Amino acid sequence: MIDGSLPRLEFWCDLQCPDCRTALDDVRALRARYGDALSVELRYFPLEKHKHAYAAAEAAEEAFAQGLGWPFVEALLARVEELDARGQQVLLDVAREVGADVEEVDTALIDGRHMLTVDADQAEGKAIGVTGTPTYVIGRERLDGGKSQEGLRERIEAVVEAAVEAAKTS
Repeated sequence: MIDGSLPRLEFWCDLQCPDCRTALDDVRALRARYGDALSVELRYFPLEKHKHAYAAAEAAEEAFAQGLGWPFVEALLARVEELDARGQQVLLDVAREVGADVEEVDTALIDGRHMLTVDADQAEGKAIGVTGTPTYVIGRERLDGGKSQEGLRERIEAVVEAAVEAAKTS
């Protein structure tokens, strides 16, 4: 059992990024290890080179609004090549598969109701030095997985374990 407050993990992600799909395995492993004690927050950082990433972030935010955000994100990241090839139709297909209200997702893409959230994430990411995806922010550390994800999960675990130890001594 983990006592005390763990630092929040921000997962800066482009939902059309193959490296983010790989990083999802680390996020799953961290969730398995720490359970609900570790809060994982998805942050959107759509890259210009991925032409459907911005719409994917908007669709994901609508899925979160419907209580199906993580299932949507996981299913979509499993299909990044298909998103690249088929575009926004894949967003609606994934919404249907996870049980989201497809018409509401489609409407959200049209009316732009989640643009401010995606824009705010992107602006904040740039302000804190995010340049690629995946990037993690935990505690006061920014860990860039865009070049290599090797050792990142271990570094995240070290930050979490240090927080656990600090909580025990205070």
